[in-house]
Amino acid sequence: MSTEALFQQLKHPNPHLRDEAMWQLVEQRDETTIPRLMDILDEADTNYRRAAVKALGAIGMDAVPPLVEALLHSENVTVRGSAAKALAQVALNYPEQPFPETGIAGLQTALSDPNPVVHIAAVMALGEIGTPEVVEVLIQALRTSDNPALGVSIVNALASIGDSRGVEVLQDLIQNETTDSYVRETATSALSRLEMTNRFQRGER
Repeated sequence: MSTEALFQQLKHPNPHLRDEAMWQLVEQRDETTIPRLMDILDEADTNYRRAAVKALGAIGMDAVPPLVEALLHSENVTVRGSAAKALAQVALNYPEQPFPETGIAGLQTALSDPNPVVHIAAVMALGEIGTPEVVEVLIQALRTSDNPALGVSIVNALASIGDSRGVEVLQDLIQNETTDSYVRETATSALSRLEMTNRFQRGER
């Protein structure tokens, strides 16, 4: 199938056909593939945009520099949000590969993006990477941000990573009188989930 036909198939309403086109594009990619996929990140067609996000994630580490560039410098909020989601897809597809420092630094900067779509997508991407370094980034953001929505998404990310430092931070949040009530509530349920996971991993019931 020609590259042109594959790009057209990324718009297909059938998700299986979109996925098929995505993997074929990844297999036969050339130097134009990443720039063309990047151009789709501001498409109004949600299916097309999501397919490009997944394809960039499937390409992997080579897609990280242009994604970070778009995440930090695009004027378009849809592009910034899609770039963060694509970085999450890279981490999801290549968990055994160390995630590039530039990617982590870019996502850390995006945590202070004024748009909730972007900063929440950045938290999700960092949660997907989940390395000890990322836990530090999330903890620092949680301590310095006064945005409850960001706080809630960071709490959930820390719970899903399951690092013991995350547990301590959640306990501090719950005990702190000044914590936003919504954040505290989320931290309380996240902590019980974490403790359950840790018990399960230790083989306790």
